[in-house]
Amino acid sequence: MPNSTLQGFRASFLDAIADPFYMPESECIRYFGDGLLIVEDGKVKEIGNYADLQAKYAEVDIADYRDRLIVSGFIDTHIHFPQTEMIASYGEQLLEWLSTYTFPTERKFSDRQYAADIAEIFLDELLRNGTTTALVFTTVFPQSTDAFFEAAQRRNLRMIAGKVLMDCHAPDYLTDTATSSYTETKQLIEKWHKCDRLLYAVTPRFAVTSSSEQLSVAGRLLQEFPDVYLHTHLSENVKEVAYIAEAFPESKGYLDVYDQAGLVGERSIFAHGVQLTDQEFARLAETKSAIAFCPTSNMFLGSGLFKIEKAKSVETPIKVGLGTDVGAGTSFSILRTACAAYQVAQLRSQKLSPFQALFLATLGGARALCLEDQLGNFETGKEADFVVLNPRSTAIMALRNQLFNSNHPLTLPEVADQLFATLIMGDDRAIAATYIMGELVKFNQ
Repeated sequence: MPNSTLQGFRASFLDAIADPFYMPESECIRYFGDGLLIVEDGKVKEIGNYADLQAKYAEVDIADYRDRLIVSGFIDTHIHFPQTEMIASYGEQLLEWLSTYTFPTERKFSDRQYAADIAEIFLDELLRNGTTTALVFTTVFPQSTDAFFEAAQRRNLRMIAGKVLMDCHAPDYLTDTATSSYTETKQLIEKWHKCDRLLYAVTPRFAVTSSSEQLSVAGRLLQEFPDVYLHTHLSENVKEVAYIAEAFPESKGYLDVYDQAGLVGERSIFAHGVQLTDQEFARLAETKSAIAFCPTSNMFLGSGLFKIEKAKSVETPIKVGLGTDVGAGTSFSILRTACAAYQVAQLRSQKLSPFQALFLATLGGARALCLEDQLGNFETGKEADFVVLNPRSTAIMALRNQLFNSNHPLTLPEVADQLFATLIMGDDRAIAATYIMGELVKFNQ
């Protein structure tokens, strides 16, 4: 290939190559203090030490990001694009919050142009915060799903989304039927799944708002289209779990409601899981299902503290990614979300290391979405979605992260220390630039 197809990036690079919850961190984390990333046609061609590769790529134009840290693009495994405008709505727990704020807001998305306008804002905010892939709820209106996918397609983004299925226990203006949800979802799958970088998720809101018939329809769609995803909520709130027990008395628990409908499998992502039983953790591990850990949302709505130590135990190893869950979540920033995840672990007398947090935000999220062969680190052949971090982006971060500069080669413990401070103190200001398939899409500083 001619050199004109190659792009080079010089910086410090950090990525996860294995799961640090189960292996020594030194074997899971790769760091190049002065590294060179070569991208060819939007994918990683090679990464290594600059000194080792510079002669090989002497004729390639190099973007110089020394004094910056480049990591793989952040992956958000659970977020609601229609809730963008209602972030930080006061005073309720889950079920009341949905009725008071969420449902009236989502009603607006019957207007396709309105949905398109919010989709632009939503995607801008994701990219500004370094999130390059997300698993996204739209609304019950199929036109809102079209609007989202069209906006993501124009930006060449790797996004997963789906129309919400919701046929009961919700306002009449926001419900579909089992029959219409099947027809509309099938049409959307055929239109959007694997269109460019877009993928589809069958998306029942949660068992509270879907009849048994509609959940069966969702299972039927997964059988007809086995490479699409299942995306829903699970065991978020104590009242919600109690409601499910009353509404589905024949089930063995919340997860079993989905299991009986054929919705629990390797491509199933369940948001929250705060109130899971030991048996449900075991079943999720057995089926290779994934959990989206949404700490800012869980604390904001008073839902509880996720048992990260249980989900990532040897006994019940479950795929876990981070989810911002905007708008119950309080920030689009995966950095802020990782900070909250650390705090949740602390409140449970557990530890979440900076490298474990980085894994959840990148390769762990990719594994949760069955995309680890395409995303999550800088392995050759993967899509070159990445984030340029400035660990010294504010005055206090510059003071705290004094070790991070081009004149000081860091040891792995020093990298962990500087990364931890960035995760705890960082926000959108720490995102210097965001790249999609090797192309700059956001430059913040």
